[in-house]
Amino acid sequence: MTKIKNNIVKLSAEEKIKRSARELFTQKGFAAIKTRDIAEKAGINLALLNYYFRSKQKLYDLIMEENMVAFRNGIIQLFGNTQMNLEQKIENIVQYYIDAFLENRDLPAFIISVIHQHQHGNVIDNKFYTAIGNAQKVFLEQIKTHLQNKGINSIHPAHIMTNLMSLIFFPFTSSNILKSRAGINEQDFIELMIERKKMIPLWIMSMMEPTVNFKK
Repeated sequence: MTKIKNNIVKLSAEEKIKRSARELFTQKGFAAIKTRDIAEKAGINLALLNYYFRSKQKLYDLIMEENMVAFRNGIIQLFGNTQMNLEQKIENIVQYYIDAFLENRDLPAFIISVIHQHQHGNVIDNKFYTAIGNAQKVFLEQIKTHLQNKGINSIHPAHIMTNLMSLIFFPFTSSNILKSRAGINEQDFIELMIERKKMIPLWIMSMMEPTVNFKK
């Protein structure tokens, strides 16, 4: 009975720590948070936090990986959806990414880090990469078909995919520079990103019009 009770206490403490860490990391980012902040918010002592997770980095990696699981499943469903036309899909992809990144500011950098690790053979989760690769093929095929229907044969679909992802990711991965150089605050940045949910699909669709057809 004592063993079962101890397990329940352990699970409860771990969940409190993870819940508090997720909230703090989301609000302030990894660098601004100390393990003591997480322990205080969770209502536990620092030694107990260190016992369960050993370091802030290990706790952060766990939280971000859990966020990634939910996030990437949504991306697979979006890219691989065969019921939406291309314009609808682009609108949904942009909205999904920007909403997720506004909610979790560290997620874009974490995604890029995971992709980098995968490219260098450090990630074992090949099932995910196979699934997202197949979903992206569906999306690229839709782009290819759209370009063909427009009579455009000089733009590779990969350009559209690359431009779409760059327009979404770059403002978040360089937000501090953007704020500094453009003289905007956090609220201004949020409003800009909300505007981009409408603007990016328009920009991407305009790239696939004959008037901007590039000759090789």
